[in-house]
Amino acid sequence: MYSTLTLVDRRRWAVACQASQALVRVPAVAGENDGAAPSVPPPGPRPPDRAPRTGPAAGPVGVPASGPVGSAGAGPGPGAGAGAGAGPEILWTPEPERVRDAAVTRYAEWLAAEKGRSFRSLAELWAWSVDELGEFWDSVWEFCAVSGERGGGPALADDAMPGAHWFPGARINYAENALSRRGAAPAIIAVREDATTAVVSWDRLRRDVGTCAAGLRALGVRPGDRVCAVLPNGVHAVVAMLAAASIGAVWSSCAPDFGPTGITDRFGQIDPVVMIGVDGYTYGGESFDGLATLSRVAARLPNLRSVVIIPYLGQDALERARSGGLPGVLSWDELMADTNAELTFTRLPFDAPLWVLYSSGSSGPPKPIVHGHGGILLEHLKTLALHLDLGPDDRFCWITTTGWMMWNFAVSGLLTGSALVLYDGSPTRPDLGVVWRLAEAAEITCLGVGAAFLAACARAGIIPSKVADLSRLRTLGSTGSPLPAELYRWAYDTVSRSMMLSSISGGTDVCTAFTLGSPVLPVRAGEMATRGLGCAVETFDAAGRPVVGEVGELVVTRPMPSMPTRLWGDGSGARLRETYFAQYPGVWRHGDWARMTADGAFTILGRSDATLNRGGIRIGTAELYGVVEDIPGVVDALVVDLSSPGDEPAGELILFVRLEQGYVLDARLDARIRAVIRAELSPRHLPDRIVAVPAIPRTHNGKKMEIPVKRLLLGVPLERAVNLGTVADPAALVPFTGTGTSAGN
Repeated sequence: MYSTLTLVDRRRWAVACQASQALVRVPAVAGENDGAAPSVPPPGPRPPDRAPRTGPAAGPVGVPASGPVGSAGAGPGPGAGAGAGAGPEILWTPEPERVRDAAVTRYAEWLAAEKGRSFRSLAELWAWSVDELGEFWDSVWEFCAVSGERGGGPALADDAMPGAHWFPGARINYAENALSRRGAAPAIIAVREDATTAVVSWDRLRRDVGTCAAGLRALGVRPGDRVCAVLPNGVHAVVAMLAAASIGAVWSSCAPDFGPTGITDRFGQIDPVVMIGVDGYTYGGESFDGLATLSRVAARLPNLRSVVIIPYLGQDALERARSGGLPGVLSWDELMADTNAELTFTRLPFDAPLWVLYSSGSSGPPKPIVHGHGGILLEHLKTLALHLDLGPDDRFCWITTTGWMMWNFAVSGLLTGSALVLYDGSPTRPDLGVVWRLAEAAEITCLGVGAAFLAACARAGIIPSKVADLSRLRTLGSTGSPLPAELYRWAYDTVSRSMMLSSISGGTDVCTAFTLGSPVLPVRAGEMATRGLGCAVETFDAAGRPVVGEVGELVVTRPMPSMPTRLWGDGSGARLRETYFAQYPGVWRHGDWARMTADGAFTILGRSDATLNRGGIRIGTAELYGVVEDIPGVVDALVVDLSSPGDEPAGELILFVRLEQGYVLDARLDARIRAVIRAELSPRHLPDRIVAVPAIPRTHNGKKMEIPVKRLLLGVPLERAVNLGTVADPAALVPFTGTGTSAGN
């Protein structure tokens, strides 16, 4: 059991201890946990690490330090500040060595040497990648040495949207590529809130995935069957997901803090045959039972044959589960009984279902989004290697749960040969320094967090570089909500001046980023530097015309391999078309307002269905939050425009704020908030009312619930306005459940 591994003291760290305790690192040279000597990983389906290598990864030598993709638009040298060129303030410019060694630079060199394709800038490379989609994705397959059968025919046999057909002759398996590396070096470093730590080598991970797959086969799981899990972010979840994928079963997971209705709303749509769960979990220093939830969920899944129980809170978990009436109960150890099982992989068609993710479902049943083996494999290799610059020398961590797409995205770090660092617990216990101390202890090189977490650290006056030694941190990622310019500045002032800050924007729908950073481009305050390679992202006005430099709908005009192969149960495809392609036929509308600059940088301004349009002046809610939440005393905010299309005069605009302890919404603070909005945004966006509330309603993934709150304020009954299973704290909705606009007075 990973949760009960006996580890030497230096492999435990002080995440849950007092700040005065010394941190103990998990060393880079590992393998002691398995008693095996370190070994060099063999060539496999992953992009190269940063060290020179033979083969296609290395590319030609003698390229100038700026690199073929870093020379145009790279901006001035390191440390450039305001006034250095047009546009927002430049906060970071990559050193020539980083540009030279970046995987995307070596990819461009390889294209020039092997394919006769040369590019003077990343912008030129991006333009080719979307103009010649088939050639681009073929090159990703070859450059990253994907394991599988390429098959005949074009990479993109049909570019219709929806209905694109990728690699029609391919046979592939995601897990085979994720487990290409071997040896005693750590593949996973998993840390719980209580400091229990597990270190699993690549060889151990491969053995355990093979054993778990054999156990699933013994339970009758076959290709196409659904295996679901209610698990925390730990080793068991990664092993089970890869095992299911290796045999062609379809994976789906929820975090254990989801309630039974929220879980059933998801798993009930896909009819699983096996469920894997824990007897409970801990969060914020408290323990929560999970068996009652599993029992209620199992009772609503008619074809569920087996439930695998992993003890998290106590070793009597199996006995308690059996007494609770769960069907076909067995322990994880029983599932893992065949320790001599051989690791094998079932190669499948490119679009064969890999996993099912779910939309937030904040105002209706969550959409079950199906992604294919091949599409996720290529898209994640491209994003993680060519944009986040991950390779076998890296340790990659994204603070997430198994119920958010960022967990799936993070696990794909294995595709690059990176070690995963998994954290299961509250990012604020015992204090806001815990994540930064984790980064030091586990020697993380690429750390991803939510924008809300960075905002909380900034408000609390945390200086991460004083909390922990972050000298190994090369990349800091941010997602979940737009990152305002002031938090970019805060990150470079307090975290590290030498790292790349990459705010990313994408979605569960495609399980990747549309817009993000690049290791060969500068970072400007408040902007994502580029569009993802192979992502034909634009902004459209209401008439479907491209716009630059003004607010528009974020759209994708050409197919991506990680777009949903379908929505589960949507046989005709009608729901898929209605969700993504109804407004602009043949073009993916994502539902975000964005502003694109002439050089392809992006700022996300909030959801387009929650945009504030007052007197013809339109701003995204994220713009308002960026200025309001920077006001001393304001911790969080949510704004709702009660107007309907064509309303004249406009409906009421209400700003809800959660205040820091000790602050009250008196006339002085009210006036201060209004003055800031007037000065920074527009007088027309002054709220009609400002209302203090105890909490801002958010989904389990941390997204503000603007549309459900608007529906509640317009008098829609609670049961029709919001799916309570998606709400992180249902009590936060109480101030909004009055009648009409009187709610919240």
